[in-house]
Amino acid sequence: MRDLGVGFGYLMKGQRWVAQHGKQYGWGLLPGLITLVLYAAALVSLALWGIDLVGWATPFADDWSSPWLGLFRGFLTALLFALALLLSVVTFTAVTLLIGDPFYESLSEQVDISECGHAPESGLPLWRDLWISARDSLRIVVRALVWGVLLFALGFIPVVGQTVVPVIGFCVTGFFLAEELTAVAMQRRGIELRERLALLRSRKRLAWGFGTPLAVAFLVPFVAVFLMPGAVAGATLMTRDLLGENDSDGDGSRNAVGGQDDDAATPRIPRT
Repeated sequence: MRDLGVGFGYLMKGQRWVAQHGKQYGWGLLPGLITLVLYAAALVSLALWGIDLVGWATPFADDWSSPWLGLFRGFLTALLFALALLLSVVTFTAVTLLIGDPFYESLSEQVDISECGHAPESGLPLWRDLWISARDSLRIVVRALVWGVLLFALGFIPVVGQTVVPVIGFCVTGFFLAEELTAVAMQRRGIELRERLALLRSRKRLAWGFGTPLAVAFLVPFVAVFLMPGAVAGATLMTRDLLGENDSDGDGSRNAVGGQDDDAATPRIPRT
């Protein structure tokens, strides 16, 4: 159970790190704000025209009598919106990381530099990094959606569906959030998706301690935006733990509070 607390501790350390590096935090907010605007527009559109979409998709119910027609389509509209919210939570991190790849990679590099004086480099051009990130994010989203559909179906089981299933859902979402966020640092180290998943599965409680509180917080979109930079920083610190890179004598954290000045922390955009 200790790893649960350690994982949560890395989340807090990441938030503390960005609080002490104001310029990096400001740059790190931009991708989340862009993603939030896009998602908000999509959800508002669904709320306004979701009933029309359901009506178009269920022409067989046009002749049903009242109140069954309204109840049926109202239920489907609510279900559609709930699934859209679930998809938003699951994909928000992936889309934000994809949009903000240069920003978050620079932030992650600065965390590594503050810990040990240097940052691993993938050596790949920017377009290649973006392609790998998009490909791996899609794979994770598919896995998360499969889990989401399964848990949604289990949610109809009396009692269990309203108690146990939501807890499992947050743990599953938290695990995938941890994978998405640690991918920023691990991809720079040349670690493939399969190996990343194996590392996190070997310490599932660490991943849950880090990702599950984020999954709960990310239900509030504005909170997700403000936590993202710190989550990336914390995930980099956790990656160093998973890979055994932290110095055993404690020297690895000697610069964590201010080793880099703000000018040095400005993102390098783009790379070639």
